[in-house]
Amino acid sequence: MQQENVQLRMERNEDSFLQGVKDCVPTLLGYLSIGFAAGVVGHTSGLSVLEVTLMSVLIYAGSAQFIIAGMVAAQGSIAAIIFTVFIVNLRHLLLSAAVSPYFRHLTAFKTMIIGSLLTDETFGVAINKAANTRALSESWMNGLNVTAYLNWILATMAGAFLGQWITNPEKFGLDFALSAMFIGLLVLQMIGRKKLARDLVVILCAVGIVVGVGMVTSGSVAVIIATVSAATIGVLIERWK
Repeated sequence: MQQENVQLRMERNEDSFLQGVKDCVPTLLGYLSIGFAAGVVGHTSGLSVLEVTLMSVLIYAGSAQFIIAGMVAAQGSIAAIIFTVFIVNLRHLLLSAAVSPYFRHLTAFKTMIIGSLLTDETFGVAINKAANTRALSESWMNGLNVTAYLNWILATMAGAFLGQWITNPEKFGLDFALSAMFIGLLVLQMIGRKKLARDLVVILCAVGIVVGVGMVTSGSVAVIIATVSAATIGVLIERWK
């Protein structure tokens, strides 16, 4: 009986809000660096510290915030900015669809709260944890998401504030920070999965589709089509084996 109680307490601790905070810690360095870069780029594009902060609070999407900063600097129209951000952030539909089966026990409102704070990084952590379970704890996921959310806001605020002394972010490679982070995440995931051959096939397919589709449509649309197509190819290869 005592052993069962100890195991039960351990399982509860693993699904707690605090454990979600702890599991988010390995990703915080990435959030700090990318968030700082987003804040600097946003400030140098002409946005104020308040505007950069509001973007982080309301939009909370690194790629979208880099795009907005670039389009603001290029004096793009509001309609073009909204449309471009919408297309780029469509990937969140794929992320949400992938984790939604693990939260079937929750109400629609609670899943909406979880989905609204889901990012590429928290998705990666959640999927890794979900590999050993059929359901994820709401408290654990909220701990993971809220920690990442607050860290991102603070990082972009710091970048926007200190950006007044960094007039040329490209000189330090800050405009490439987001791309570098995604490349790093991809490499680490490929190493951890130990399915290099299949992953390389999917990557080559994605690159080919992006190049081909990009010749007849915008780069953002090409990325979305390549993502969906390459993911489908990966699933078909897995089932065929």
